[in-house]
Amino acid sequence: MKVISLNVNGIRQAADRGFFEWMVRQDPDVVCLQDIQADERTLNDSVFFPPGYNTYFFDSMENPEQAGVAIYCKTMPKAIMTGMGFPECDFEGRFIQADFEKVSIGAFLTPHGSNHEDALQEHKYRFMEGFKSHLVKTRRKRREFIFCGTANVARSPIDVSSWFVNQRNSGFLPEERKWINEIFNEMEYIDAFRQVNKQDKQYTWWPDYERAWKLDEGGRLDYQIATPGIKNLIQGGSIYKGQRFSDHAPLIMEYNID
Repeated sequence: MKVISLNVNGIRQAADRGFFEWMVRQDPDVVCLQDIQADERTLNDSVFFPPGYNTYFFDSMENPEQAGVAIYCKTMPKAIMTGMGFPECDFEGRFIQADFEKVSIGAFLTPHGSNHEDALQEHKYRFMEGFKSHLVKTRRKRREFIFCGTANVARSPIDVSSWFVNQRNSGFLPEERKWINEIFNEMEYIDAFRQVNKQDKQYTWWPDYERAWKLDEGGRLDYQIATPGIKNLIQGGSIYKGQRFSDHAPLIMEYNID
């Protein structure tokens, strides 16, 4: 099973940059998109609905032009679930999950946070705690899960440029790193990409200016978070940088799952 995850920073922008043509050529089984910034009812162009894929959207009830997630999949899911039971997620279109025969795959989007506006950073923290509670409940279930999405947090110094300076910035604050490493350590979830690639500078996001991309100054803010039973099924992983569809890059993982 090939699973691709990408924060598109606007699904229309990504389409204009050739994302869907590239996606079809990759022939993935499941694609999880974050930050689609669109009301599903306004996506009338056939480019958003490539042949051979079932398509499911969960956009923001408060403002469809912000946030929103989507799942594209070849196999018809047994069920689709939206939301995680708390307002920072459910009212803003930040989680959708498709249940298949042997695995459930979800797309999630953590808010950006802010260095300058306390209210935005507190909003991010509330989402993080709600997501963490959801992950605690998930560990009690008797099936495997893969959560694909943007955490907007880099795990460690090898996951962000200028790490010492960035310790003061949202996305690499001590409280944020503690949160994400609790997921992978105490809660025993698997950072799927890091099972196959331990190198530094494996970034999935770059600031929105050309110099950052050219100098490779960014952060690994996007993950595929898997339950422990998935660990031995991971076959490979990569970050695609051949084309730019947004300020994030596609995370591509291969699993030995039918």
